[in-house]
Amino acid sequence: MTNTFADLPLRSETIASLNEHGFISPFAIQEMVLPIALSDGDVIGQAKTGTGKTLAFGIPLIERVIAPQDLEWEEFANKGLPQALVVVPTRELCVQVAKDIHELAQARGIRVIAVYGGRAFEPQIEQLQSGVEIVVGTPGRLLDLYRQGQVKLSKVARLVLDEADEMLDLGFLPDVEKIFTSTPERKQTMLFSATMPGDIIALARRFMNQPVHIRTQDNDDESAVVSRVEQHVLRAHALDKIEMLGRILQAEGRGPTMVFCRTKRTCQKTADDLLERGFKAAAIHGDLGQSAREKALSDFKAGKSDVLVATDVAARGIDIDGITHVINYQCPEDDKTYVHRIGRTARAGAHGIGVTFVDWDDMTRWSLINQSLKLGLAEPIETYSSSEHLYTSMKIPAGSQGRLRAAKPAEDSPRPRTTQRPERTAPKKAAPARMKTERTRTRNKKFKSDEA
Repeated sequence: MTNTFADLPLRSETIASLNEHGFISPFAIQEMVLPIALSDGDVIGQAKTGTGKTLAFGIPLIERVIAPQDLEWEEFANKGLPQALVVVPTRELCVQVAKDIHELAQARGIRVIAVYGGRAFEPQIEQLQSGVEIVVGTPGRLLDLYRQGQVKLSKVARLVLDEADEMLDLGFLPDVEKIFTSTPERKQTMLFSATMPGDIIALARRFMNQPVHIRTQDNDDESAVVSRVEQHVLRAHALDKIEMLGRILQAEGRGPTMVFCRTKRTCQKTADDLLERGFKAAAIHGDLGQSAREKALSDFKAGKSDVLVATDVAARGIDIDGITHVINYQCPEDDKTYVHRIGRTARAGAHGIGVTFVDWDDMTRWSLINQSLKLGLAEPIETYSSSEHLYTSMKIPAGSQGRLRAAKPAEDSPRPRTTQRPERTAPKKAAPARMKTERTRTRNKKFKSDEA
């Protein structure tokens, strides 16, 4: 039984960095994975979202990497070449994982880089050429840099595949297989995923060496639903949703909130509507440039905005502590999407609230999600922004409206025409009129002669 990270065979610098960032005792997935990973064994980690998988593979990578400050560095043959590689499905997750690893690794001078699309190649190439020990990247950008000869994978000894099931859903499996075959000197492989579809299991059998499969979720919790989430399901009218959302955002104890939409258009419109109503909202979806996406996410983390409206793909990998509410503005497509969405709250042992709006057309879809996940939730209650049970169940102060700011007044109607004619600033040109008169006379004469 491991009570604290100090009980594990870790370097003193690693323990000090963990304590400095508030990590004293390991979570279940970390406690089970670390002893195996630290002994260089291959691991398949399966756990609920928000249970600390990043540290479960990040700590072993930091421990095994030879850093410029280490005594072994002088005799190390592969100075500056990547020793460890972490592959993730999305840009946001790439930035998050690289940041988490860097915070723990900087005490030993370990260089960590995040390589992902939507950004210029040159800064990433420049950093790779200056030397790195750990690379965190998305499959597409990694392979682009690999084909250009800018990222060397031949000396990578440790490979991690994070959120493997999401990688499969996004169609990255062929790219992942190419990355595996490009790391011939791999000594350790770790794969982490919330679910284990057949293709992921086949991938593990092909590229891993007798991996230990670790699961921290209960047998009766196959769907990985976070049990600490207080779940509400409301049957809502499409035209009344924004008004309901505005009221829920004024609930007692409401902190940072994520609002999920199925489409990019609805995502942007919802964020714009909330801004117009006075809420500090930001949007993140695929139509936004990478700079805009990163700014929206950093503003949300910094507290400049407290409502993040996102699509499912853009929100994958977003790991932010303290999110109190998750609101499904549009019903999820399936049970897996529902689990991913509500898993953004109740992170790391906290509690949270999940609210799902179900349109009349989505009743069948929601019924399948409810049955598949064995949620046991009652049929959604028909709810409007004025419904009393909305105020009581969500703890909304009485009298709250769906906006914090008064609506903009309608544009003024056009001024009626006055009888007084405005003064002319220039004399009216008569030449065109005279030309027209001459043409008309000529045409009339010709017409009369033809009749004759």
